[in-house]
Amino acid sequence: MGTTVRLAVLLSGSGRTLENLLGCIDRGELPARVEVVVSSRDGVRGIEIARQAGLPVTVIPRRAFPSVEAFSDAVWAAIEPYTVDLVVLAGFLAKLAIPAGFEGRVMNIHPSLLPLFGGRGFYGDRVHRAVLEAGVKVSGCTVHFVDEEYDAGPIIIQRCVPVLDDDTPESLAHRVFAEECRAYPEAIRLYAEGRLRIEGRRVRVLPRE
Repeated sequence: MGTTVRLAVLLSGSGRTLENLLGCIDRGELPARVEVVVSSRDGVRGIEIARQAGLPVTVIPRRAFPSVEAFSDAVWAAIEPYTVDLVVLAGFLAKLAIPAGFEGRVMNIHPSLLPLFGGRGFYGDRVHRAVLEAGVKVSGCTVHFVDEEYDAGPIIIQRCVPVLDDDTPESLAHRVFAEECRAYPEAIRLYAEGRLRIEGRRVRVLPRE
């Protein structure tokens, strides 16, 4: 199943993705260990989930910093004391600059089939509302490596769901999140197994040895 991959989890809200990853780890479905949690907002449920799990938590409010660079430096300084293999963004709404040495070591999950309905301002129910307004027949989620642009890094995994005629943003979000709960652990497992290779804009999933 691969070596245990050590994670830093970055969040900004409810912590549902962190909750899912911790459940997968506890059930032996994911060879990972969360070393530290960083939140860009104080008072959110994700902080309580982390603390209940006995995880170290650092709150770094985005509004306290004048620039993406200053905020990113603070985030990486909070992660630096821990030995971390992979950083996973779990509903992290702030832009993060990736330092040298962490290229290909930061993942994000987005609630649409990128490159559709991604980029600045597209998060949460805003994504699902835009999907419904566009009249597309399928949506889904995308796990990708993070680069310097919003939702633009090389794609690792995508999962599809149908868009139903009577969908609301809430009902579509529920169906997409169910696929997120499968896709993110799968991508982390592949990373732990050393089976992801970035080739330009594409990610090749290597066969098991």
